[in-house]
Amino acid sequence: MEPTPEQSPHHAYPDHWEADVVLRDGGTARIRPITTDDAERLVSFYEQVSDESKYYRFFAPYPRLSDRDVHRFTHHDYVDRVGLAVTIGGEFIGTVRYDRINDQGRPASAPADEAEVAFLVQDAHQGRGVASALLEHIAAVARERGIRRFAAEVLPANNKMIKVFRDAGYTQQRSFEDGSVHLTLDLEPTEKSLAVQRGREQRAEARSVQRLLAPGSVAVIGTGRTPGGVGRTVLRNLLAAGFTGRTYAVNRAFDEGLTTLDGVPAHRSLGEIDEQVDLAVIAVPAHRVPEAVADCGEHGVQGLVVLSAGYAEQGSAGRELQRELVRQARSYGMRIIGPNAFGIINTAESVRLNASLAPESPARGRIGLFTQSGAIGIALLSGLHRRGAGLSSFISAGNRADVSGNDFLQYSFEDQDTDVALLYLESLGNPRKFTRLARRTAAVKPVVVVKGARHSGTNPPGHAVPVSRIPDATVSALMRQAGVIRVDTVTEMVDAGLLLAGQPLPAGPRVAILGNSESLGLLTYDACLAEGLRPRPPVDLTTGASPQDFRDALAEALADGTCDAVIVTAIPWVGENGEAETGDGEVLAAALRGAAAGGPAKPVAVVHVEIGGLAEALAAASSTAAPRTRPTTLAAQPSGPPAASAPTENAPPEAAGTAGAEAGEPPAPPGRIPAYPAAERAVRAMAEAVKYAQWRRQAATPGKVPEFLDETTDEPGAAALIDSLLGATPDPRGRPLTHDEARELLGRYGIPVRPTLPAPDPDAAVAAAARLGYPVALKTTAPHLRHRADLGGVRLDLADEDALRRAYGEFTELLGKPAELLPVVQSMAPRGVDTVVRASIDAAAGAILSFGLAGAPSELLGDTAHRLVPATDRDAAELIRSIKAAPVLFGWRGSAPVDTPALEELLLRLSRLVDDHPEVVSVALEPVVVAPHGLTVLGASVRLAPPPPRGDLGPRRLPNY
Repeated sequence: MEPTPEQSPHHAYPDHWEADVVLRDGGTARIRPITTDDAERLVSFYEQVSDESKYYRFFAPYPRLSDRDVHRFTHHDYVDRVGLAVTIGGEFIGTVRYDRINDQGRPASAPADEAEVAFLVQDAHQGRGVASALLEHIAAVARERGIRRFAAEVLPANNKMIKVFRDAGYTQQRSFEDGSVHLTLDLEPTEKSLAVQRGREQRAEARSVQRLLAPGSVAVIGTGRTPGGVGRTVLRNLLAAGFTGRTYAVNRAFDEGLTTLDGVPAHRSLGEIDEQVDLAVIAVPAHRVPEAVADCGEHGVQGLVVLSAGYAEQGSAGRELQRELVRQARSYGMRIIGPNAFGIINTAESVRLNASLAPESPARGRIGLFTQSGAIGIALLSGLHRRGAGLSSFISAGNRADVSGNDFLQYSFEDQDTDVALLYLESLGNPRKFTRLARRTAAVKPVVVVKGARHSGTNPPGHAVPVSRIPDATVSALMRQAGVIRVDTVTEMVDAGLLLAGQPLPAGPRVAILGNSESLGLLTYDACLAEGLRPRPPVDLTTGASPQDFRDALAEALADGTCDAVIVTAIPWVGENGEAETGDGEVLAAALRGAAAGGPAKPVAVVHVEIGGLAEALAAASSTAAPRTRPTTLAAQPSGPPAASAPTENAPPEAAGTAGAEAGEPPAPPGRIPAYPAAERAVRAMAEAVKYAQWRRQAATPGKVPEFLDETTDEPGAAALIDSLLGATPDPRGRPLTHDEARELLGRYGIPVRPTLPAPDPDAAVAAAARLGYPVALKTTAPHLRHRADLGGVRLDLADEDALRRAYGEFTELLGKPAELLPVVQSMAPRGVDTVVRASIDAAAGAILSFGLAGAPSELLGDTAHRLVPATDRDAAELIRSIKAAPVLFGWRGSAPVDTPALEELLLRLSRLVDDHPEVVSVALEPVVVAPHGLTVLGASVRLAPPPPRGDLGPRRLPNY
């Protein structure tokens, strides 16, 4: 909406305050500023509010608004007087306003920093979280306008409104004055208010997906009159799955006399249906979708699955159609899966929904599946079906214009029918939110992700989301930090999902291998070593082994306290006549299941070669059963020498964790034992389970930010310095800091940078060395030679004036004139390992902390580790230990170990700096020489810029369209 001439020209309509939000019941609503055009809407809204709610708002009977009231409540300057409305279908369902006041409670302007706030919500929409959402947004608006506190007068009987304030999580004070409750809220976000906000977000978004997956009734709009076609196919699949709710066929082209189609009621429009329709599947051409959406919105449909194509995947015109589709659906409070979607499936016995183009509904199981590609969705459904795996839910989101992988994570987190969440993603609309949600979900159940479009640098057609510029390796590292199991292919995703859904988590990396093929056992052993596991020597049962032999060997391996997991290898065994037999796979499967059921809860995987019926028999064990018992207590990994994501061969046995089941626990019920056609696939799945279990153990005791950082950092001084460096009107492109400016800023956070002095000529170099003290280093700061000792850009250990002048002459003779080289002199640092520490802000992913060894390891081989900011002490420790070259820091080949605690402290200080000051958009400390005692930062470059927006810290909102 645009401002009218009556509104202040100095404060234009703040369209960035507009937001779509998900309410407590899963429906959506629009929050926007109130304008002078809203007079009729306001009056209509007020007429629908009960007398009791009006009394609570005005402390007296107030049956109608006067013209003066209407004018006052619709005319705002968007600074000292602000009003927001929540709308559905364009009509108000709730309002909030604030008026800035002074210490005496009278109207005021800045610098007064307090405002009186008041809410009013239609009775029909109370209990949906409308007031809570409004409070989040009006508080954000107030902070933007320099207001720090809200004051509110509430009648004691207005318990609902008192609860809204009390539960918001802000610091508040309450008193009872003149017959009303006086509340004062400090609007500075707190840890509690942020937790409350995210908790509400999780429940609302999970509920919005649950409404889509568990409708009481479904209408297929665009059902064909003849067999075939998208709509008729979906209707057939709904009926074949045995959907437990009501089903309707809708097509405006139906003959008036047609009352049923395929045994379900047939209608020409939703208006002809007498009952509530919860979910609409739209399968009409794109140009007819707006009409169908309007019909749905006007008749109270809660959600849409749009199968229709012809949107953003076809270019800019289609992208605009897609934006309008989302705006239209949200205006009615509906969420969308699609457009260009494949459909959704829910196998719960109470629902049995197959509103998709999949011809066969998968078996009921414990795996939830989300995909952004219909083709990949088909492949995954087919692959899981072949392996005998069942699903709890399935969403193929197509262009993911609305419902996304983040929403699916919210739903999966609390879905009791889902043990493992599998996601195929081609874009991350909000990477910060994704990693936050993934970390929380992964703490209770595995999250396995395949990321498509990894190297294209652009989003897939139809995906209108911010493009992240960080390398794919960094994305992978950040996912690992959040506990996500990142795999490269959909086959690997299925392999890992089958193991995680059917087996308990391994307590460590120690793997027993047994089978009737020595060669297959050796292949499995080699694969384990390649994946960082600790395999025991394979146990060869010989080709004459019977199913009972397998059972006995598996039972023995599971009972062995030095074994954390078992991989069984099997080939057709030799019969009494000496000939190979394919055998009865069901017999072997029963033997393996029996051994697994009778032993401790440890994961078991089977590698088989041409044993007919074995995989199917193992898969049939309990595809619909409840999950196997998993350890509820996971021991934390002790600190020690460097380790990759899986423990190394040198790690002590106790580092692997505790046994999968506590002593004295009854054996876990039999689970589905996954079977693999190749040793490498089984081992890779097991390795992912080991790394995930290790992450779970560590996540159980999260790291902390050391208290010493609070005592030795000067946050106010750094803020003042940054403000002065950026100036009153900072350049949006930002500015690099000089060496001295960078040293001063870093010094505020306890990061000393060794000083350098310019050396424009030999005499200046000698004078600089005299000030710094010999020995010194002579370095060029020219960009093309910086940190290039291999090209002669650095001369070290210059012990006296003669050596310095000689080096200076060679410098200029070989490399160029001093004006080109920009040489500097720096005192020598103690010998150690050269490392590089960086921090940068990605527009989509946020602040990222990186570490690697300087030179070829990080620049040529890409051996760099990454963590999201803010980093904890555990993050810092893992960061330096997770690079492949980490042994160099810990005494590789007899060298002296370096001071890794000092390096961890440096990482924490830099993390704190960029977290406290988002204006610091880039920092590079290179090289950082880490000696056996202490470290030295020899070079630093810092870039400042106006801080990018932090949507993850603002009030709840859906992505803008």
